[in-house]
Amino acid sequence: MAEKAQKTLLLLANLIKVPPLKAFSLLNSSNLHGFQHTHESFSILLHLLQLPHAQSLLLQVISGRIHSQSFTPSSLLQYLTQSETSKPKSRLYEVIINTHIQSQSLDSAVSYFTEMIEKGLVPGSNCFNNLLTFVAGSSSFDEFWAFFNDNKSRVVLDVYSFGIAIKACCESGETEKSFHLLAALRENGFSPNVVIYTTLIDGCCKKGEIEKAKALFSEMERIGLVANERTYTVLIHGLFKNGVTKQGFEMYEKMKEDGVLPNLYTYNCVMNQLCKDGRTKDAFKVFDEMRERGVSCNVVTYNTLIGGLCREMNASEACRLMVQMESDGINPNLITYNTLIDGFCNVGKLGKALSLCRDLKSRGMSMSVVTYNILVSGFCKKGDTSGAAKIVKEMEERGIKPSKVTYTILIDTFARSDNMERAIQLRTSMENLGLVPDVHTYSVLIHGFCIKGQMNEASRLFRSMVEKKLEPNEVIYNTMILGYCKEGSSYRALRLLREMDDKELAPNVASFSYLIEVLCKENKMKEAEDLVEKMIDSGMDPSASICNVISRAKNGSLVAQANDKSSSNVT
Repeated sequence: MAEKAQKTLLLLANLIKVPPLKAFSLLNSSNLHGFQHTHESFSILLHLLQLPHAQSLLLQVISGRIHSQSFTPSSLLQYLTQSETSKPKSRLYEVIINTHIQSQSLDSAVSYFTEMIEKGLVPGSNCFNNLLTFVAGSSSFDEFWAFFNDNKSRVVLDVYSFGIAIKACCESGETEKSFHLLAALRENGFSPNVVIYTTLIDGCCKKGEIEKAKALFSEMERIGLVANERTYTVLIHGLFKNGVTKQGFEMYEKMKEDGVLPNLYTYNCVMNQLCKDGRTKDAFKVFDEMRERGVSCNVVTYNTLIGGLCREMNASEACRLMVQMESDGINPNLITYNTLIDGFCNVGKLGKALSLCRDLKSRGMSMSVVTYNILVSGFCKKGDTSGAAKIVKEMEERGIKPSKVTYTILIDTFARSDNMERAIQLRTSMENLGLVPDVHTYSVLIHGFCIKGQMNEASRLFRSMVEKKLEPNEVIYNTMILGYCKEGSSYRALRLLREMDDKELAPNVASFSYLIEVLCKENKMKEAEDLVEKMIDSGMDPSASICNVISRAKNGSLVAQANDKSSSNVT
């Protein structure tokens, strides 16, 4: 024991004589003059080193890269925190907590933080913020929220602490809590910065609370905070995503007018919306502006434009754009290929689509279930069910199981070709494989039965959806209404229309038109006229044909009444 103490003292003497960083370098070696590392040598060096180097040293001990016969990682930490000679201080605990954060050891980091608090030591805001960020990224929101509320009164919070908590709330869709935190931040004498406002705007946009997002943006301007390119971009994206596209483009123009230069993500967002709106030419103008400014494109930029061209049935031009993409040093990815394959399938060029599949394989990429589904859909659209079957066989041979989408594509194909027996068989096979039919699967089956006039079967499927807690969408309701109208069953069609109203679903023009026509044939003029008013209230203009149907029905009714009177007078 005396020999060990003597060696320790000699080691410490050597360490104290040299600068801390050099001592750190010496201690990182497996041996120093043949001496083993000790509790004491580590303790003294941790106090000498600056925080990043102290954490690095401790991390190497915890990970096992530095080891000694004199101690284990747990015994060293116990010595450091409990030894009287060690005199644990806040800094030492902060080093230990940050080290466990670096090593991704959540339980240990929280445990030492709790121990530190229980000893009456107050961690610095940087240490707490590091731990708070780690807890937010490694736990459920409820666990994070409990941790924050349990400790917010035990530590000194700063504006970054609130920013971390607000971000966690927004990412979990808890925007109401994030606004409570914003109020608490102000109560604590802090002012929210651009980052916090941007986080809140993004959170509101993702939750669909677009008016709140716009109000926050206006509030920023009112208090003199200058929105940056990220603030503008998240709001523009949110406006687009929530269907307020006109305001999204107006915000994009405002961004440029205010002297805030769009970045890559802004440009990609705007080009994506233009392509979705069928304005691919305008998207290319934005693309040209971006390049003139020297903003580098990425694979998303090119994929967006390729997708826009394919939507316009211009797959050949999209293919040429991929060549340009490669000349710009950007390699196509699987999304690029899937988009192009889909584009060529949609224009009936299956040979070119298969050629692209061979090309992607030659580049070391593998076809995904999405790629195979695109091909299956392409063959089905051409009426080549045997070709689609071959694609399904190939995907199974390559170890890719057909998905719910694969089966739904096939079911839709057979339903449209008047082979409902085969469509139902496929649904059974799908369920036997553990794949649960979704709303779209039911939609194609119901559509198939409605086309055939088999409304009892369609109704049975409709009811089974409700039993399985699947909510029929607008498409299914409109399909059922049309089916009942063709059957001449206005009562059932009206009942479904009322259900749609209760669920705030919108009937389409066809549903109104067919139902009005059936009601007129049944001489139910009041109900027909009520539906015309409902159409107008919904923002739809009744067509000339609907007005003519009602007019003819009214005239027919009047003639019938006149004939009845005439008959009674003769009698």
